[in-house]
Parts: sequence; structure tokens; C-alpha cells
Amino acid sequence: MVFERGFPDDEFEERTRRCQLLMAERSLAAILVCTEPEVRYFTGFHTPFWQSPTRPWFVIVPAAGKPIAVIPSIGRASMSETWIDDVRTWSSPAPDDDGISLVAECLRSIAGDGPIGVPMGPETHMRMPLRDVDRLRETVGEFVDVTDVISGLRMIKSEREIAKHRHVCGLVSDAFDELPSILSTGMTERQAFAAFRAEILRQGVDDVPYLVGATGPGGIDDIIRQPSDRVIADGDLLIFDTGSTIDGYFSDFDRNFAFTHADRGAEDAYRAVWEATEAALGMLRPGVTTTQVFEAMNAVLKANGSLGNDVGRMGHGLGMQVTEWPSHTASDDTVIRENMVLTLEPGLMWAPGKAMVHEENLVVRADGPELLSRRAAPELPII
Repeated sequence: MVFERGFPDDEFEERTRRCQLLMAERSLAAILVCTEPEVRYFTGFHTPFWQSPTRPWFVIVPAAGKPIAVIPSIGRASMSETWIDDVRTWSSPAPDDDGISLVAECLRSIAGDGPIGVPMGPETHMRMPLRDVDRLRETVGEFVDVTDVISGLRMIKSEREIAKHRHVCGLVSDAFDELPSILSTGMTERQAFAAFRAEILRQGVDDVPYLVGATGPGGIDDIIRQPSDRVIADGDLLIFDTGSTIDGYFSDFDRNFAFTHADRGAEDAYRAVWEATEAALGMLRPGVTTTQVFEAMNAVLKANGSLGNDVGRMGHGLGMQVTEWPSHTASDDTVIRENMVLTLEPGLMWAPGKAMVHEENLVVRADGPELLSRRAAPELPII
């Protein structure tokens, strides 16, 4: 099957329609967004130019009609290729007025004195200088928090979005399957990271913006650090955790390996996180909460002698960002709905200074989870 890039216009029409229905319930006159995933969500504007922090970018969703882009002139041509008709620009950078008067004018023209929504809650930010936020408030009034509107929209994926996740997860699963043939003792961590990144790209992903992991003698205490020049030796454990992308959508899962042999403690810890994932897969369905998912995994870990897990959560949402709403925590309590794309990520400290973490990707269906990543082996793989 040929992989389909991009989205047809009706995808963005449906996203905007859903947003405007929620806006009508709250009597909102407009919503202003200014971060890369929100701008891309409503417009399809997809560019690596967001790596530059110099210029701000804005999209306004009115109560009716298409969104309006208010962006630096350098982006006019690319934005005009999307489904957006109304593209208003200024020459940027302009530190004294970097689009703020143009945004304010647009908001006043479509919202009048009506309430204007802006995401203000967890996992959101305003991508502009604070003084420009203050200037906007002085011009158009205080904003209304619409984090629940934006997160509610983005957490529920369309089938086209899910297809992108499925495709990238398949490519990364293939790359993980190749690890035993490309890694060996005697390599440095840095060489192992480079070899794995090259293999993921060889499989056909667009980018590998997130790759963390570590090796350690019989155990690992820090799984998110940069690679070092440490030489991999017999008895080492390895974890790789990658967020790779295709067409702007992420995979995010890890795999664990041992080199030449593993001791019983490591094997038991691996089995514990694998069985914790099984427990979550067995109960996960629309209507349960993220806290119930957390509790199902945590019960298995405790029963297997976990010394604790202080990372705060055991999985999260996945989408245009490597981590999105919601989080599987002891207190999140988000109700899981059909077509959420989630990770399951149980982890435990199985001995002092020795952690084991396992992660899978899935989409929630009416009758339970559909795995997107290829399920890890139930026993710790040996290289």
C-alpha cells in the first residue's frame, strides 16, 4: 500500500467544524493559537522553519468560516499552498511590532467584544515574547482558557492520522528487529546510537528527532542521557527509546536488550514490565480512565518487587508531538475515548540504581487496543 502524505482539505474542514461546535457551546468569538502543532493542526502548514525562534506565527479560528493565518511574509508562499484562503503577513523580524498589531486588528474585526480563547493549561505555551502577550491583552482584552478544547480535539485522531502513526511504528519496529545484526560488544555507546539512527532512517522514516537510551553493566540508572564513549561489554544491558516521525507524526517506544547474557534480576525485571503492559492491554478500552490504566500496571510492578517509580507517569498521548495529552498517572483521571493514540510505559527500579522501562504504542478501538508498535518479545532479548 502506498503511504499517503498530507491530508485532503476535508480533514481540516472537519477539524475546524469540531472546534467551532465547541466554541459555540462556550460562546467564544475566536480562538488564537501560535505553536507549531496547533498551527499545523488547523492549516496543514508543515515546515522545519519552526526550529528558528525568531519569528512568531499566529492562526485565528473564528466562530464561523475558515481559520485565518497571520504570519511572517517569509511563510506566505507555503501557507498559500494549504487550504487557508486568508493569509495576512508582515515583514519579520520587527521587534517593535512583530505582528502584534496585525493580530489585534484581525481579532477585533472578527470577534468584536466577544471572548477570545487561548490555550493556557498544561502542555501549552504562548510562542511570543511576554511583552507581546501583555500588549495583546491591553488591546483586545483578557483571554479565556481553551486548553480543554484544543486538547480534546487533538487527543482524538482521525483514521488518516492513525494511518501515519501505524506506518511510522511499523518502520521503527523493523529497525528494532535489525538491532542484533548491527550492534555488538566493543562498540561505544556513541557508535551504537549512530548505527541505530542510521538504521531507522534506512527503513524510511523522515526524521529521528528523539533518541535516548543507555548501556550499563547488568543494569541502567539513567535512560534519557546522551550517549558517551563508554565501550559496550559482555553482560551490559541496553535500552533505546526513539521518537521518530513520518509526515509529522510520531512513534515513541523503546526496546531492551542484553549483550551475551543477562542475570536473573534483569530477566525478572524485564518480564515484570512486559506483564505490566499486558495488564494494561487487557483492560484498556473506551470509558476507563488513565488513572485506572496506571493502577493496572503499577499493581503488577508492585507484585514483582518494584522499589518504586518516581518518573511521574507510565505512558501518555502521542501525535504531532512525541508526548501529548493525556498522561497515565495516579491522579490524571482522563476518560479514554475511541481513536486516542497512546503509549503504555511501565517502569520500575528493580535494584538500587537499576531501572527497567518498557513502552508500546497503540490506538484505542471500540473493543480495546490495536497495537501500532510490533509487540516486544516476552523474554529479554540477547545480542
